[in-house]
Amino acid sequence: MKREKIYLDTSVVSAYFDKRLKQRQEDTGVFFKTMVPHYEVYVSEITIRELSETKNAVLREKFLRTIKGFKVLRINPQIGELAEKYIKDNVFPRKYFDDALHIAVASYYKMSCLVSWNFEHIVKVKTRRLVNFENKLNSLGTLEIVSPLEL
Repeated sequence: MKREKIYLDTSVVSAYFDKRLKQRQEDTGVFFKTMVPHYEVYVSEITIRELSETKNAVLREKFLRTIKGFKVLRINPQIGELAEKYIKDNVFPRKYFDDALHIAVASYYKMSCLVSWNFEHIVKVKTRRLVNFENKLNSLGTLEIVSPLEL
């Protein structure tokens, strides 16, 4: 049986090591141990870039080691154009272009779900509706946008 494809944004990987929010860290640990093995997991070049920009070298190495076995999705011009459409149509403000790129990558590559802890800009009803409306206009499928607790 083929496993569903899920895309992890940077917030999920970073939460695994974030001691400031203990419950979120524990929930993320449970997600990685109990849920991740049941899915085909992807990250993108954006995720790698964002994690690589971590100033703390020890933490940066932990982040990159965590995603080592995941498949990496490449950015192409169509993904950039889709992210620009999300910005133009007010799904995201310009200053959150990387969030738009995460969504565009997951949509373009037809992921079943985008998994994020970003409740401010990504995991919210308004974003889900607007993204899927925009995706329909661009002949793309529906993207489920969920937190790790929802899988």
